[in-house]
Amino acid sequence: MNILVTGASKGIGRAIATELLQLGNIFVTGRNEESLKTIGAQAYCVCDLSKDLSGLKTFIKENKIDVLINNAGEYIYGAIDSANSDDIDRIFTTNLLAPTKLISTAVPYMKEQKWGRIINIGSISGIMGEAYASLYSSSKAGLLGLTKALALELAEHNVTVNTINPGWVETELEMNSIEDGEFSQEEILECIPQKRFVKPEEVAKLCKYLISDDAKGITGQGINLCAGLSVGI
Repeated sequence: MNILVTGASKGIGRAIATELLQLGNIFVTGRNEESLKTIGAQAYCVCDLSKDLSGLKTFIKENKIDVLINNAGEYIYGAIDSANSDDIDRIFTTNLLAPTKLISTAVPYMKEQKWGRIINIGSISGIMGEAYASLYSSSKAGLLGLTKALALELAEHNVTVNTINPGWVETELEMNSIEDGEFSQEEILECIPQKRFVKPEEVAKLCKYLISDDAKGITGQGINLCAGLSVGI
């Protein structure tokens, strides 16, 4: 199988790419070329998903991607009335429009060979909502609608589509977002039932399972991997 992981320079994306190295041919994208080089992937494509995707679309077609993991994401913390047009365009393009376009590019080959796996990395904020992160929450919520509709559309072609919704994950992006927010790390941990952050490797191992034949009956699902955060208090 030919697996593409977007946003693989660091964090969750890097953990996913590393975990899946033994499954097939790994292809990665990201903005940090030096980091992408060290993953050990079959090939990489340096790109910014908020900009021109023509090069990445060609990359997908040429490498016959049949497992697409849309991980790249953008996070902005702030009141809705402080968001400018550039912020809004960038976060929706990166988090929702780019994954949609990449799926559209990859699906013809999946249909042709009657097999494929699409995994979107969403967020628990797309399930529950997050004050002062309305752009992020709504863009991630959009992935769930896309997932459900495409699961129905592609089921007869043996292509599954699922979204993983991580809670607070121990990554540089998430730790920086805590610094930008109004709550301390200790206060956030107190709100998480398991009193811990999810590890990137947990998300990676769930991706590995969803790709496997054992998970062929799982499609159209939003799976919350959040240490109990989505259950309640």
